[in-house]
Amino acid sequence: MPAMPYRIFASTTLALAFSAAAFLSFSPARLRAQSPPPPAPAQQPQPDSDSGGPAGDQGPIVVPKKKAQPDDVPPPPAPAAPKLKTPEGMPPVTLNVEVPEVTVDVGVLLEKTHQFVPGLKPANFRVYEDGKEQKVIGFKRIEAPITALMICEFSATSYQFIYDMRNAAFSFAQQLRPQDYVALMTFDMRTQIVTDFTQDKRQLLESINSLRIPGFSERNVFDALYEGLDRLSRIDGQKYIILIASGRDTFSKITLYKILDKVRKTPNVTIFTVSTGGLVRAMTEGRGGFNQSLRDMDYLQADNQMQTFARMTGGMSFQPRFVTEMPDDFSVINQAIRSKYELIYHPTNSKQDGTYRHIKVELVDEEGHPLKMQDEKHKPLKYDLVVRDGYRAKQVVE
Repeated sequence: MPAMPYRIFASTTLALAFSAAAFLSFSPARLRAQSPPPPAPAQQPQPDSDSGGPAGDQGPIVVPKKKAQPDDVPPPPAPAAPKLKTPEGMPPVTLNVEVPEVTVDVGVLLEKTHQFVPGLKPANFRVYEDGKEQKVIGFKRIEAPITALMICEFSATSYQFIYDMRNAAFSFAQQLRPQDYVALMTFDMRTQIVTDFTQDKRQLLESINSLRIPGFSERNVFDALYEGLDRLSRIDGQKYIILIASGRDTFSKITLYKILDKVRKTPNVTIFTVSTGGLVRAMTEGRGGFNQSLRDMDYLQADNQMQTFARMTGGMSFQPRFVTEMPDDFSVINQAIRSKYELIYHPTNSKQDGTYRHIKVELVDEEGHPLKMQDEKHKPLKYDLVVRDGYRAKQVVE
């Protein structure tokens, strides 16, 4: 019985020795040495001669041949334009390009009868700006309602002047149409708006009839005309001033130079002047005495000023002596206001520098020669062109 433990120990030692030998025989180095070699990569097929492309790590990349398309296949549509969006927090931005445009109203009146000459065509007009011919792009005959301001001299000088003023104002008011807008302003030392712009013809006649007793003997025509131009500059469209006065200025704050500059700078205003006191002047003109000579010179200067206001704006000037002349004079004014040719052109000088541009209009025939008119008996007829002598370009504020 005592020999049994030894045998068990010996067998156990033998088993451990056998396990160690087996572990050493299956070490990683041994496993690598005895592992079979990896199989060779499969031979990839060669691409066709029509294929091509760069070679990669795993062989050439095959690019299929592009198929030929028939000629009648439409091309692919163009890509849509990208839509630009305004960044958040910023207002939309637009670009506006202003092209200067000049509108010229031309009245063509016979010199003897003051009748409007109809039937003219665009080819009959030539427009010059500062001596350079302009291309007319718009042409039409206009006859529309008017917007007019009557400026009447109402001072304590001579009753004959007030009498002439009232008759002239009545003659103009009676020829108005229902769609016309007219205002009445009087002046002596200061101006007064008697009637604002209205279409009520009866109201205007009542306002004229109320002008009976003046307040001052001063005649500040420059101040009155300046204020009238300033008021009309706030109204859009074509406007007219009917200046009924003697033309003498006695106490104005505005000088002649300033009022002429104001006339040039005020656009779309035509001035028609009617001188008062013609009969008194005709009866007393040329008398002896130094004071009488000064008075005659003052009225000659007054006539020249009234004519200048009208000529600069394309209007007309009248010096009636008798009451019976006034309806005919205002009939001519009414026809000249309503019947005109409107010419539109883009000036070749597009600078907006605030300079004054002189305008000249000529009438020509089909061959480019000065237009000649004849009556039914083939006698030559003289005509007048009623047109503004210029305008002032806009001033760009930098």
